Parts: sequence; C-alpha cells; structure tokens
Amino acid sequence: MARPTFPKTLREFQEHFAEEPACLNYLWESRWPEGFQCPQCSWKKAWPIEGRRVWECQGCSLQISPTAGTLLHRSHFPLREWFWGAYLVATHTPGLSATQLQRQMGCSYKTAWFLLQRLRRAMVHEGRSPLAGRIEADEVIIGGPVRGKTGRGVTKAEHSTLVFGAVEVRACQDKHGDHLERAGRLRLALTERADAVSIRSFLTRNVQPGSVINTDGWKGYSKTALAGFRHELHGPETHALHIHRAFGNLKTWLNGTHHGVHPKYLQHYLDEFVFRFNRRNTPMAAFQTLLGLASQRNHVPLKSMVAPESTG
Repeated sequence: MARPTFPKTLREFQEHFAEEPACLNYLWESRWPEGFQCPQCSWKKAWPIEGRRVWECQGCSLQISPTAGTLLHRSHFPLREWFWGAYLVATHTPGLSATQLQRQMGCSYKTAWFLLQRLRRAMVHEGRSPLAGRIEADEVIIGGPVRGKTGRGVTKAEHSTLVFGAVEVRACQDKHGDHLERAGRLRLALTERADAVSIRSFLTRNVQPGSVINTDGWKGYSKTALAGFRHELHGPETHALHIHRAFGNLKTWLNGTHHGVHPKYLQHYLDEFVFRFNRRNTPMAAFQTLLGLASQRNHVPLKSMVAPESTG
C-alpha cells in the first residue's frame, strides 16, 4: 500500500476530507504506509466494519482501530476536526496559537489547546537521522533569567530558559552559479546549563560523529565535549549566521504568535518550531508527515497536559 497523497490546496483538502470515512481511510493508510500487518497473526488483509471506526483482520478476526494507541485514541473530537486542525497547524507558516485555532475551528479554547498540545507531541520522529556535515552550534536564552539555572549568560531572575541549538550549513548555488550557504535541518533542546557535560549530551543525541562543529570560544566546547567531532571556531566574518538567524526567528515566533510560553511547555513549542523550520520548503507535505507521525505515537491523556489559563 503506497503512502497516500496529500492535499496541495485548501479546496483539495475540503473535497478530499468532507466525510468521516475518508478521514478514517487516510489515517489507516498513513499508519500502515507499507501495507497492513496484523499485530496478532501478521495477516496482511483486513476489511472495515460498517458504522464503526475499526477494521477486522481476515486471518484471526482481530478488530483494530487506526486510532488505537495513537494521539487520537479515545478522542471524542470528530476526525474531520482533527484533520482540519492538523492541516491548519502544518500549513500555516507562522503557526497558530490556541486562541487562533479556537477562532478558526469554532471550538472551545480548552479543545483547541489540547489538540495543539497533542499535535506538538507528534512532531518529533523518534527515528529521525542525526544532523551531519558542517554544523553551527550555540545557545540562547528564552524569556527572562530563571532561578537555579547556571551557565553562560544566565542570571538569577524569573522565567528564563537556556536552549541549545544546532543547524546544518549546506553549500548551494544561486541562479548565477555563485556559491552560497543555506541552513539545513535544525535541532533545539532545553538545558539546565551550558557546561561541557550538557553540550556533549546534546551533540551526541543530535549530531552524527565526525561532523564539523562550528562554535564560538565558550569554554564549554572543550575537547571532552567535542570528542569524536571536528571542532572549528567561528570566523569574525561569519559569526554563526545561520543558528543566530534561527534563534531570532524562534524568539519572534514565541513572542509574536504565542506572546511568550511557560518554561514547563517550552520543549513542545521548540519541537513545533523545528518541525516547521525543517519543512519550510514543503509546508503542504508537512500535513501528511504530521498525520503519519501522529498515528505512530501513544495516547496522551488530558490529565498529563493541564492547560494554562491564558497563552497557547
């Protein structure tokens, strides 16, 4: 079974997903893009049961729902509304706050916030490949300083968070044949401090060994932290152009779209920013990617995501 095609325009989306069964079929195909295989008997054929959100395996009669064990599990929200929310979140370039999604969908703020939080948890593919090649790495402070956090540039005040960032730098040519550089894939992660141990942990989780790591002269980028990588200092003319531009866009997005984010939820917002940044050239395809990832993640109960009263 081939991966289903994705809607490239709003009109195509409305026509393709006008009814609940069409959404259910699309979710089924997104969850098993290589073809269905029964988890109980490994049989490769199943048929839908009319009037229910389940298929029945032809081999052992196991009844399977494409939403079972996913972020959509036990949701009373219609699939059409889930699809509409996923489409808006994936294709709207600046992203959406819960308040904006509430207005677009005509639902309650709590529903919009919960839907957004679930979708953000689907934006990280656990099997994603590490960054490779030449990498710019640095840190940035989001918000005001936070008590108890130590490291470069962090002072003792409230509501700040230190964030690690790394971005690929790729060579390219413009239409005149001139050699240029552009940003590739991005990674962002919260950190308590910018010491060698924390830097080492971030890089080993996110960057392929042997890659070139461009940094400034901060002492945390020690030989121990960068063991297995090639280390180069930023030149005065480059000064980490790509990672600093990503940090600037991140701050603009957090302050402009969401009017600030509580540190408790910040990593999920970082995941959304990375998801959007890494798919900035294919925003329509991001809808399919989000649905495909969302159908492979476990259910997240409401009690584990207590919504704040204001920002979203």
